[in-house]
Amino acid sequence: MVLSKLKSLFGGGPARVVVKERFAIKGKSTLGTMSEVYRAFDKKLGKEVCLKILDRDKTEKFETRFAGLNKPGEGEIAAALHHPHIVETFEHGLTSDGMQYLVMEWISGDGLLALIESEPRKLEGKRVRCLCQVADALEYLHQQKFLHRDLCPRNVIVTADGQAKLIDFGLSVPYRPDFCKPGNRTGTPQYLAPEVLRRAPTDHRLDLFALGVTAYETFTGQLPWGPFESVQVQLTAYGRAPTDPREHVPELDEATARVLLKSIEPEPAKRFQTAAAFRDAFKKLPKH
Repeated sequence: MVLSKLKSLFGGGPARVVVKERFAIKGKSTLGTMSEVYRAFDKKLGKEVCLKILDRDKTEKFETRFAGLNKPGEGEIAAALHHPHIVETFEHGLTSDGMQYLVMEWISGDGLLALIESEPRKLEGKRVRCLCQVADALEYLHQQKFLHRDLCPRNVIVTADGQAKLIDFGLSVPYRPDFCKPGNRTGTPQYLAPEVLRRAPTDHRLDLFALGVTAYETFTGQLPWGPFESVQVQLTAYGRAPTDPREHVPELDEATARVLLKSIEPEPAKRFQTAAAFRDAFKKLPKH
């Protein structure tokens, strides 16, 4: 893998892509913290795609955290994943400007965060199914020996027919001991597990905590401990019980409230231990 990366960097690999020649840009989709994402027509593939171009400086800064660990890049990780509830990546490489790019399927739908904040009615009757699909994707990801590390509503898209797709593997790492050592606090702050903030050793359950916070927010429109102003405030908050989801949604049944609270247990051993266990618990709930 190191040799292939060197070949790409110094011209011995596949030809670099000239973005303006290959793609007809239809518009900017989103602006990520480490990339720009476009809706584009790919002249080579003959179809509409999602084109993601990584910010070189920010990506290199992130990758230096794992110097010497032979970490695969985002494109390599994403291209290795093939699951109905994970965005499909067709190709990755370098542009003529030396920027990493990914060519992915274009997903027509709404971001889960946008639905939660602006159009919660569209989620009526679909919440359980959507979360179970994300859990399926996460279970597969863990089976492939990767951690997502940035699971949150912003990184889930829901199609018009109610299919959830997990996206954005920019912070993903291999699920190996070297990548689970204390110290890596990357991720969206509100969804970081307590063990991440405490710089303790981690495992796949950090993704399960993030999934739990996502589930809580999907049902209530709120965060379980509220927004945090700092890491210290967040750690202090994790020392007290989260807000019972029925305080936000009084009509919520007891079984659903209990499952939501279990999914965000600050102590890893008290959470669901696998994404499959999370999914199976949610499947038993009434449709919401």
